[in-house]
Amino acid sequence: MLMSSDRVAPVACAALTLALLGCAEPAAVERGIAAPAFAAASNGPPPFVFPAGCCYYNGEMVRTVVPPAATPQEGTDNFYGFPGAEATGQLGVVGVIPGVRGYHGGHWKFHAVSWNVTPYLLTSEAAVLAADAAGDVTVTRVPANDFKCPIQP
Repeated sequence: MLMSSDRVAPVACAALTLALLGCAEPAAVERGIAAPAFAAASNGPPPFVFPAGCCYYNGEMVRTVVPPAATPQEGTDNFYGFPGAEATGQLGVVGVIPGVRGYHGGHWKFHAVSWNVTPYLLTSEAAVLAADAAGDVTVTRVPANDFKCPIQP
């Protein structure tokens, strides 16, 4: 099916806008998890909007494709955020990426990671879980902060 030129331009413009927003500068990170993060952010980005390199997967940096969208209570893939003190260079950590079995298109199940020791860099789900098992961090599931945001390796 062909689209007329008067319909193609708006579609192309919208696609370009989304692509540019996916690589936008980071917003300030909200510290703390006491209240649902999206309750106050309905007119703006979630409190954990990412820079071009959003997060780690098995020691490698991955990036977002589009800005995150709130999907409270709907996450399926593990995302570990660091809303408090963090190590230098710390980004979020994802449990899966496109091409890995079990990836569901970026429907992230948010887990807040808080430190019980001096923070050090965590760059994989295995590292987060090992730090949790060692008592170095506390991992808290926060379903109100679930979000959708496709990523690319």
